[in-house]
Amino acid sequence: MGERHRRQRRLLNPVFSIAHMRHMLPIFYNITSRLQEAISRRVKDGQQEIDVLDWMGRTALELVGQAGLGWSFDPLVDDTVNSNLGTAVKALVPALYSTRLLRFLLPPSLKIGSPALRRRLLDFVPHAGVQQVRRIADEIDEQSRHIFEEKKRAMREGDEAVMHQIGEGKDVMSKLMQANMAANEADKLPEDELLGQMATFIFAGMDTTSNALARTIDLLSKHPDVQDKLRAELLEAIREYGPEIPHDVLVELPYMDAICRETLRFYAPVPWLMRKTREDIVMPLSAPVRGVDGTLINEIPVPKGTNVHIALLASNRNPQLWGPDAGEWKPERWLNPLPETVKEAHLPGVYSNLMTFLGGGRACIGFKFSQLEMKVVLTMLFSKFTFAPSDKDIYWNVAGIQYPTIDMNPKPEMPMKVTFVKSS
Repeated sequence: MGERHRRQRRLLNPVFSIAHMRHMLPIFYNITSRLQEAISRRVKDGQQEIDVLDWMGRTALELVGQAGLGWSFDPLVDDTVNSNLGTAVKALVPALYSTRLLRFLLPPSLKIGSPALRRRLLDFVPHAGVQQVRRIADEIDEQSRHIFEEKKRAMREGDEAVMHQIGEGKDVMSKLMQANMAANEADKLPEDELLGQMATFIFAGMDTTSNALARTIDLLSKHPDVQDKLRAELLEAIREYGPEIPHDVLVELPYMDAICRETLRFYAPVPWLMRKTREDIVMPLSAPVRGVDGTLINEIPVPKGTNVHIALLASNRNPQLWGPDAGEWKPERWLNPLPETVKEAHLPGVYSNLMTFLGGGRACIGFKFSQLEMKVVLTMLFSKFTFAPSDKDIYWNVAGIQYPTIDMNPKPEMPMKVTFVKSS
């Protein structure tokens, strides 16, 4: 398992480099300009209430589709789109959450027989949530296989066929497949692993980022002073560089960067994760704790096969690291040097001393993609529109990925009042 994962990372790392992100930026701007046009049409006669979560999900899926897979799922024109994949991905987290007790009680049965046998047995599980998860997984698998076969066909036909595909062969999956073809036999990934990467990219790239964007817009709607300050920064950059702010300027805009970092600190889309130890380890503690017998404990033996709960949100909000205001959403904290306690903690996170994207060999490989996606979407939205809270109460559900609903309604949605920015 470890060597297979390292082999995958070796092929994927160049695809998610900053250099490759620069090549993807025109795709990002093209898609988000369509989002901007779609919302403009809906608010042309004045303020309208719009389901921002729906539009963020559709935009994220199209960004993942074109920049990640070289495939278009949604023209971002109609109020609704007939995308079975988008609907399936958005429903996956609530569906998984409904099966949490079953998954906790039945882990031994998950290892019975072959994967094909286990898949067939799922058809007979009399649980609505399990059947919904099965249908969603089938939809993602079917779409992934269809896209994969089309990309293989284009590569067999040569460079001209690849260039005629969406993304012109610059998308993540095309680059990965090209790198895999050129790799030596020891490093090549089999087709099932390539398909697995596609399914992972569709889910991780759409749901986490769209919910992070929705959370950011929700916060900015409730903090109009922060929204105005962000807009001023964006409009100044647009006046200097034009509507498509260059990559290196965009990622360094200080106030937008502070907003993104603080939102991902305080509201990590994935609040916790579970990992299983692959061998016996001794885990050192960052600070000693006192045992029931009064002795100080500095480390804990953890046997092989132990499930370890990683509380990402607790680390990001730890007042011993972040100070007494750790429980507040304050973008300004990133405009000043961070507390020495944060630096001295040597957290393994790959992003800004945060555990949001994890760290080490299992860190989220696409975090630069996600960051760029967030910043381009925020630029296109807040340079053109103002956002205000709806009269409906928004409730953020704590699940594998946090998502908003109206009150306790199970349907994920986040209505918001949207209007054009007033001309100064």
